[in-house]
Amino acid sequence: MKLEHEHTPAAIARRLGQGPSVNYLRDWVYGGIDGAVTTFAIVAGVVGAELSAGIVLILGLANLLADGFSMAAANYSGTKTEVDDYHRLHAMEERHIAREPEGEREEIRQIFRAKGYAGEDLETLVTLITSQRQTWIETMLSEEFGLATTLRSPLKAAASTLAAFVIFGSVPLMPFVFASGAGSAELSLAMTAVVFFAIGSMKSRWSTQSWYASGLETLSIGLAAAGIAWVIGYALQGFAA
Repeated sequence: MKLEHEHTPAAIARRLGQGPSVNYLRDWVYGGIDGAVTTFAIVAGVVGAELSAGIVLILGLANLLADGFSMAAANYSGTKTEVDDYHRLHAMEERHIAREPEGEREEIRQIFRAKGYAGEDLETLVTLITSQRQTWIETMLSEEFGLATTLRSPLKAAASTLAAFVIFGSVPLMPFVFASGAGSAELSLAMTAVVFFAIGSMKSRWSTQSWYASGLETLSIGLAAAGIAWVIGYALQGFAA
């Protein structure tokens, strides 16, 4: 079985020299699923209420722009909060190391003692880690606070969410844009189901699930949300008269 990357000294040096990569996959998956779900939920609700195709497009486009921007803004704020918190804790550890170096060394000692190190090996490890200030700080951030040292860009996270939301969220509206007659709702359902399954299948590349299990899981979530919207729209169709 072929491994994911080579382990020759040159290949290792090249890979490590590039530094750890920042992954925005979750932002694409999050935005794509939510875009398809919420837009098709609007389609299902309007169809259930037996309203016109024009209403589907108006509400659907409003959702793409307003909800997509809202999600991107929320993701930006959330990611920026994570970055700000990292810098706050980084500054705090720098301050603690400067004022209480022995106490911070003891924290490192207890952290690695809990991992099974003892005696001379433990003391050597403590000495090595605390001899480099940045390594010391990053170890504390990782072990004490569970923080990753690779920070994500709030702008890239927001842009990924917005792009995925608009791209995948526009799919349920396509049949009503190009053919607003009979069968548009069924075609919208079929196209959206394909999107749900495709998103789930693609994200399986970064998980331990098989592509079809991940695809079916995402498909089930999307169709459940659409079904709820259709039932509500059908039950309240009298109010739209």
